[in-house]
Amino acid sequence: MEHLTPKETAKFLVLNPQALFIDCRSEREFRFLGHPVGAVHVPWKDDSGFEISPHFLGEVEKLVGDNHDRPVVLICRTGDIAVDAGEKLEAAGLSRVYTVRHGFEGDVGANYQRGGVNGWRFDGLPWETSPCGKCAS
Repeated sequence: MEHLTPKETAKFLVLNPQALFIDCRSEREFRFLGHPVGAVHVPWKDDSGFEISPHFLGEVEKLVGDNHDRPVVLICRTGDIAVDAGEKLEAAGLSRVYTVRHGFEGDVGANYQRGGVNGWRFDGLPWETSPCGKCAS
C-alpha cells in the first residue's frame, strides 16, 4: 500500500484516469462535511454504531470488476481508517491500493479543530457536499 499526500493524490488521479477514488467515511461525513469531487462513496464503517460494514469489500469488488490491478485510492477523515480499509482490500487480492495522507479534514490543530493544518480541503483541492435526498434542493 502506498500513501500519497492530497496534492500527490490529485496529480495521481489525473495521470491515472482509470483509478477508482473511494471516500470510505460514513454517509453523514461524506454528505454533510463534504467530499472530494469525483470520489465514490463506499463506507468502511456505517453510521449506526460505527461498526465495519459487511458490504465494504463486496461493493469495492463490484466497482473494480475483474481488474484487481486497477488502482484504488482511499480517503477518509484523517488517513487512518483508509489504511485499515486498504489492508482489507490488499488481503482480498487488490494489488494497487493507495491512501490519502491526512485524509479529507486533516490533523487537529492548535485550536482543537480539523481543517487548518493539512488534508484535502486545507490544500484547496476540489470538494463538494451532497444533499441527503430528504433535503430541499
